[in-house]
Amino acid sequence: MNLELWQWIIGLSAALFVGISKTGIPGIGIVAVPLLALGFGGRLSAGVMLPMLIMGDIFAVAWYRRHARWDKLVELLPWVYLGVAIGTVTLWKTGHSKSLKDPTDVIIGAIVLVMLILHLLRSRLSKQLQPTSPAGVGGTGIAAGFATTVSNAAGPVMQMYMAAHKLSKEAFMGTIAWYFFIINFSKLPIYWILSAMIPQKPIVTADSLLFNLEIAPAIILGAFLGKWLLPRIKQQSFESIVIILAAIGALNLIFGATLVKRLHSNPPTKQTQSASVAAYRPASFEGAKPLPAAPRRTRSL
Repeated sequence: MNLELWQWIIGLSAALFVGISKTGIPGIGIVAVPLLALGFGGRLSAGVMLPMLIMGDIFAVAWYRRHARWDKLVELLPWVYLGVAIGTVTLWKTGHSKSLKDPTDVIIGAIVLVMLILHLLRSRLSKQLQPTSPAGVGGTGIAAGFATTVSNAAGPVMQMYMAAHKLSKEAFMGTIAWYFFIINFSKLPIYWILSAMIPQKPIVTADSLLFNLEIAPAIILGAFLGKWLLPRIKQQSFESIVIILAAIGALNLIFGATLVKRLHSNPPTKQTQSASVAAYRPASFEGAKPLPAAPRRTRSL
């Protein structure tokens, strides 16, 4: 790998945010999405982020597994896998597309904002329009599955779904921990297969996994920091933090995606341009080795 210092800083910062979000402050991890997109490109950043999330999920399940509300997961998961299927097709289509335009983050952000509005107006709306209704569960599941597959950005969607159920912070953390543990592990073979099928636009490679190992200490530090923070946050404050961070995450997806695209299309200097990551084959990962499952190709992450 051939990474610039600023890309190491981005990777380590994202890893720390992911660790904290998994065990203490859900929602703060959404900051990692635009950070990694800026550092490694939109498509490749999904593969860089997934092992970070899985490592954080392991800590979250280990610490909060007993508090999970499985009834909330059982009704949601079938719809989530439908969303994952739609997201997989989307990644396959965009992998063959020559266009650099990808509106998925904006769509996800808009969905979260709609869920937030429905949550805030829940006392004035019929039960059919709330995330806890049958239609709401189906819509939330599909949106969460799609969002997590295309950009690892299902956090705000799931936060609003859990907030609607008014769970204790321990039950919230336990339920969402199992959800992401199951779904993120399910996505890993999908990313591998897509990388093998479309080697010119990989999502996960051998060098991306090596990079994950190198920044793992930051994830572990974040996980312990989050565990230390959770008991010190009052239930009411926890609920407010979840909603506020979900809103920030949605706006970040909408406007942050636009900013990242502008930075990629208009780098300020030639030096920055050579160091920055192109939309599909970032210069930062020149010399990367593909996964064994992928065909032999030029050295790129």
